[in-house]
Amino acid sequence: MEINIPAVKLEVENVFREYETALVNNDVETLDRLFMDAPTTIRYGGGENLYGYAEISSFRSSRSDTNLERKLERTVVTAYGTDFATASTLFYRNTAPGKIGRQMQTWVRMEDGWKVVAAHVSVIGDMS
Repeated sequence: MEINIPAVKLEVENVFREYETALVNNDVETLDRLFMDAPTTIRYGGGENLYGYAEISSFRSSRSDTNLERKLERTVVTAYGTDFATASTLFYRNTAPGKIGRQMQTWVRMEDGWKVVAAHVSVIGDMS
């Protein structure tokens, strides 16, 4: 299996940026579109465990749309072959001084584009 085929890696980096833009702008329609609509899709968040697309979509549509800005660092996208990839990043929010966020996503290419099939978000104390 080839790792980080340049064209595939670029595709996932682009969709990851699309996701990030949608996240900080609370573009729920785009966020919903980028998650696989299936009961097997899972998102562990900072304060919630969401099983299935319906729970994820419900969470997205009811969360606050304020203070979503954040700064990313150490983003790593790795493509495995042509249809599977992971994206990992650290993030910082001005509203959470002394904290560092961690986000990981598993992306799979579907007939209608790249979709997140699993995600994890957590926040810990910044040890740097």
